[in-house]
Amino acid sequence: MGIKTRLIFCLMLSCVFLSACSSNPAETVELKHYVLDSLDGVITGKGVEIDKGISADGKGSLKVTATQPTTVMLFETGDIDIENAKLIYRAKLRTEKVDGKVFLEMWCRFPGKGEFFSRALQAPLTGTNEWTAQETPFFFKKGENPDNVRLNLVVNGTGTVWIDDIRLVKGPVN
Repeated sequence: MGIKTRLIFCLMLSCVFLSACSSNPAETVELKHYVLDSLDGVITGKGVEIDKGISADGKGSLKVTATQPTTVMLFETGDIDIENAKLIYRAKLRTEKVDGKVFLEMWCRFPGKGEFFSRALQAPLTGTNEWTAQETPFFFKKGENPDNVRLNLVVNGTGTVWIDDIRLVKGPVN
């Protein structure tokens, strides 16, 4: 076998290997995307406003001015089909002079069982920070399916927080 033939064979084998690695049947799927360029659908109206000048995606963001610890209820999904999967609440946060901690919080309600939460406490924001990606997951076993998911922003202190580019993503449990 000549050098050209070996080279072509290795190149073809590499392409097959790379395409097999990149095609993952259990990839994540975006279920919801909230751009926050308006207050449409935002549950909490007090202490929040749209800021067109500061934005992670260039379309505006939700600005929260906290003079005391507060939980901002952002969105509810209603019933979504999510059993036997991982649900990930992702958002971009920016903070200014936060005295305390800021993090994402997701509540999942199950018929007849109540509500359960997931919080992004692994790396809460404090002080002043540029745009930072945050996320918190919730794992669902087979047969577990919430009839509502609520997305919150928790400001456990005082300061100004911007939130933008909220996404709810479904992924494999593993």
